Amino acid sequence: QVQLVESGGGLVQAGGSLRLSCAASGLTFSSYAMGWFRQAPGKEREFVAAISRTGGNTYYADSVKGRFTISRDNAKNTVNLQMNSLKPEDTAVYYCAAASSYSYTPALYEYWGQGTQVTVSS
Repeated sequence: QVQLVESGGGLVQAGGSLRLSCAASGLTFSSYAMGWFRQAPGKEREFVAAISRTGGNTYYADSVKGRFTISRDNAKNTVNLQMNSLKPEDTAVYYCAAASSYSYTPALYEYWGQGTQVTVSS
């Protein structure tokens, strides 16, 4: 079965960095666009970043543009999210997800990981 497993979350001070990774199995990874979403307590899940099947195109939420970088390695079936200049408002559970084509809309993603907690202290 399809599995997406996130790692790399943790507690970091404002201004710091974290690198999230998502390892995929059970699917033809290079056939899927990949996305990162986040959900803070009491809020809806929101789009963070996405990357096309080949990695040639990337997309970011305005709130993270210039601070976060999404990348993928189709040989290793992984997608990463490098997060720099972190802010307290970035605190959330971060999820990776796979879709037939990239989208900003969570409902269009077919597979989801279990999430990893990112906490940014002020």
